[in-house]
Amino acid sequence: MYNLLKGKKGIIFGALDENSIAWKVAERAHEEGAEFVLTNAPIALRMGQLKELAEKTGSEIIPADATSVEDLTNLVEKSMEILGGKIDFVLHSIGMSVNVRKGRHYTDSKYDFTTKGWDVSAVSFHKVMNVLYNKQAMNEWGSIVALTYMAAQRVFPDYNDMADNKAYLESIARSFGYFFGRDHKVRVNTISQSPTPTTAGQGVKGFDGFIRYAEKMSPLGNATALECADYTISLFSDLTKKVTLQNLFHDGGFSNMGVSDAVMERFTEE
Repeated sequence: MYNLLKGKKGIIFGALDENSIAWKVAERAHEEGAEFVLTNAPIALRMGQLKELAEKTGSEIIPADATSVEDLTNLVEKSMEILGGKIDFVLHSIGMSVNVRKGRHYTDSKYDFTTKGWDVSAVSFHKVMNVLYNKQAMNEWGSIVALTYMAAQRVFPDYNDMADNKAYLESIARSFGYFFGRDHKVRVNTISQSPTPTTAGQGVKGFDGFIRYAEKMSPLGNATALECADYTISLFSDLTKKVTLQNLFHDGGFSNMGVSDAVMERFTEE
C-alpha cells in the first residue's frame, strides 16, 4: 500500500455486498489511509451487508435516499461532523432501471419506471453535487467520481434505458464539473468500467454471454471490480489533480476495438 489517501475524508455511495465496485473502493480507500462514511438507500441497507464493511473499515453508515435533497443534505452535514471537516472524495456508484427489473423491452418502456430509474441513476448525481457545491463541503482539489458504462455511447440492446441514464450521468459530470472546478477547484470524472459481475450487472439480460464477448474483444481482458477500485483510488489521490470533466474508459481496451482475432475466429469458416 502507498498511503495515497492518508488524511483524506470521503463519502462512498452504493456498496451492497462484496461484489460491488463501491465495496472494493471502500476496502482500498481504507488500506490507503482514508476515513469515510458509507451510505446507501434504506432498502439496500436491509438487503445488503454494509454493516460488515463498516466494521472492517472502521466507518459509520448514514442511510440516505440519493433522490432526496433533504436526505443528501443530512448526509453531507453529518459526514462532516463525523469526519471532522470537509470532504476530499466522493464515489457515486448508483444505478437502477425498473424497466429492466420488470422485464420491459426498451421499445415498450413504462415511463413511470423510466422516470424513476433516471432519477436514481443520473439525476441523483446532480443532487449530490448540488448539495456538496452549495454547502461548500468539498476541500480544494477534492475528487468526485461516478461509475458509468460504454452503453452511453454505443448500442447494447439489452442494457435498455440504463444506457440513456448513463449518457445523462456523463453529461452531468461535465456540466457540473465545470462549475465545481472553476469555483472550488474540485474535479469531477466518470469511469466507464468493463462489464463486471456485480449484483446489478448480473440483472441485465444476456450478461454472462456479453462478459465473455468483452473478454475476447479486449486486448488486456476485462477489468475486475478490484482493478476498478485501484483506478478510482488514483483519481481520489493527489496524483490526478488536473484530471477533470473526463469520461475515463477502464475496460482493457474494449472501447477502441472494432474486432479482435479471437472474435473473428468464431465467424471465420475453416
